[in-house]
Amino acid sequence: MSSNDPFARLPEAASFTVTSTTVTDGAAWSPEQFSGLFGVPGGKDVSPQLSWSGAPEGTKSYAVTLYDPDAPTGSGFWHWAVADIPATVTELPEGAGDDTGSGLPEGAFQLPNDARAARFIGAAPPAGHGPHRYFTVVHALDVASIGVAADATPAVLGFTMAGHVLGRAVLTATAETPA
Repeated sequence: MSSNDPFARLPEAASFTVTSTTVTDGAAWSPEQFSGLFGVPGGKDVSPQLSWSGAPEGTKSYAVTLYDPDAPTGSGFWHWAVADIPATVTELPEGAGDDTGSGLPEGAFQLPNDARAARFIGAAPPAGHGPHRYFTVVHALDVASIGVAADATPAVLGFTMAGHVLGRAVLTATAETPA
């Protein structure tokens, strides 16, 4: 695991709280959150349940991202990105990030991840690569719609959000595939 901090060069933002019934902050993902699509035995690519509270005043929408900065790519790996979650929504159910986005609120949409699938892709650290960190972040935004195309990348979403983030709620999970 590297000391790579994915927030080090981003603008400061207020913090608020995100919790999950699926995983505890700092704990390992369960097999359901590993990637069956990438061939991890027992992996099911099920997005975690998320609940958040305490977002800053003026929040008009949310975005959710899930990023592994420890992936051996030189640029990390985006596993999930959801944009335009209405400000009235403070929870996503487990499995919301399936192929259809069936658990997402009206108006919200999933962007293609680094596997180019508009869905949640579970953890798949290479065997023997050591533990990876998975940053699940709820971003509180000052706009009702962030204005990115549905086929944009998570990096474009992040770049577009940079000037609109009022707050960040971060939950970090880990995963490792033994050698």
